[in-house]
Parts: sequence; structure tokens; C-alpha cells
Amino acid sequence: MSSPALVVATETEPTAEDAPAGAAALRELLRKPRFVLSGVVILVIVAMAAFPRLFTSADPTACNLRYSKIGPSAAHWFGYDIQGCDYFANVIYGARPSVLVSVSVSLVGFVVACTLGMLAGYFPGFVDGLVSRTADVLFALPGIVAMIVILQAFSARSVWTIAFVIVLLGWPAGMRLMRSTVLSVRSREYVLAARVLGATAPHILRKHIFPNSVAPLLSLTTLSVGVAVGTEAALTFLGIGLQPPTISWGLQIAIAASYRDDIHLFVFPALFLTLTVMSFMMMGDTVRDALDPKLRK
Repeated sequence: MSSPALVVATETEPTAEDAPAGAAALRELLRKPRFVLSGVVILVIVAMAAFPRLFTSADPTACNLRYSKIGPSAAHWFGYDIQGCDYFANVIYGARPSVLVSVSVSLVGFVVACTLGMLAGYFPGFVDGLVSRTADVLFALPGIVAMIVILQAFSARSVWTIAFVIVLLGWPAGMRLMRSTVLSVRSREYVLAARVLGATAPHILRKHIFPNSVAPLLSLTTLSVGVAVGTEAALTFLGIGLQPPTISWGLQIAIAASYRDDIHLFVFPALFLTLTVMSFMMMGDTVRDALDPKLRK
């Protein structure tokens, strides 16, 4: 009859040969041009959101109707908007809502999906049923329509309101992925050995389940950052997201839709929005390839 010590010896926890971790994963990512390129673009966008004065000294709220809709020039690279405001400054300052929404959605969504996924996967029965059925209900709702209905209940819609709604309807996908991984890990020998040795559930979840289950969710979260940026812009474009006097790319594109002859009003915010979404998607795709042993070459 084997002892718990022998059980632990027969199968230890996964090593770096199974899935790269820490410095090894970072070194692998830094060797990929897609990761470096997307990382540089994201750093620039984040710097624009945090320190817009590094990129422009113009005040985005200093407007003169005499310059309304004037096109780009050497002095004003992006021209002026319909109110005669410097459009370059407006596009620079428009990065802040997108970055705030994406960062808050990714961080809060990761914590919620990770916590509920671990609980559902490790505690079958009532806990699993409650979390999974709640996720099924949210999955049944049409995403963008449900967001519009919920946002209609708020008289004032801010960055945090939009982030809350996106997380509220978006956590089930990450939860299901985390739950499926936990269901696989909880039956491993090292987890069973920890139970035999008297380890408590919180200890097992923290020391064994979480480290060996989090990689797929981390990859999905990185990919979903770009989705959050696009969702915020789409909601704002539809008139149900951010509202003036907030400056955002979604609002700029929505206004530009009514002035089709002034193409610069649409091109510049759309270009920055597209670069931001593509960069986050490229980085998420690269992180997924690096963390998933099946995709590593």
C-alpha cells in the first residue's frame, strides 16, 4: 500500500518543460517580433492616455468656430473638428477612456472569472451548479443588446459604468475556461496527495490549482483587452456609451458619421482605434502561443 509520500513522488507538479513560466516565458515572448511591435504600440497608447502633454501642448477644449472642419496642415496635423478644436489634441486625449476601460475590464474580469472558475471547478454540486447556471443565463443574452438595455438604466454614463457592464456580461467566457482547466487539474496526483496530507481547500486552491490552471485564462484575458476597447467605442458610437464633454475616439467617429465630406474627422480616430485593437489582439495571440504548450514550436 503506497504512502502519501510515494504518491507525491510518482507525479510532481508540471515544470517548465510543460509550460514556460516567469523569466523563461518572457524571454520567449521578447524573441517574437509581433510581441515587441505590439508592445511598443501599446506603450505609446498608454503614454498618450497617462501623459497627453508629452504629445501635444494644445488644449483640446480651446475652440474657435472660425476654424470649424478645416483640414490638416503643417501647423495642425489633424486639422480641426466641427467646433474648431485642434483635432490632434482631441485624438491624443481620446486615448484615455479606451485605456481606462480596457485595463479595468481586463483586471476585474480576470479576478472574477478566475475566482468563480476555481470555485465551480473545485467544488462540484451546489457551488458549481449555481455559478454555471448563472453563466448560462448571461450567455443566453444577446451581448450588445443587453449592454444597451442595462446602460439605459444609468442617467450618466462614465468610463466606470461602461467597464462595469462589460465585466458583468463578459465574465462567463473566462469562468468556463478556468472551470474546465480546474476540473482537469483537481484530479492530478499531487492534488490528491495534498488532500491526503490534510491540506485545506484554500491552501490547495492557492498553491496547486491556481498556478497550474491560470495560463489559459491569462491568454484569454490578454486577447479580450482589444475586445473591450472595441466594445467601448461601439457603444459610444451607438449613442449609449460615453457622453460629451468626455473626449473619446468613439464619440469622434460618431460625430464624423454626420460629416462625410470631411474625411479627416473619421480617419484619424479610426486609425488610432484600429491600431490599439490590433496591437492588443496581436499581443494576446502571441501570449497564448507562448503559454500554451500545444502551440509552442
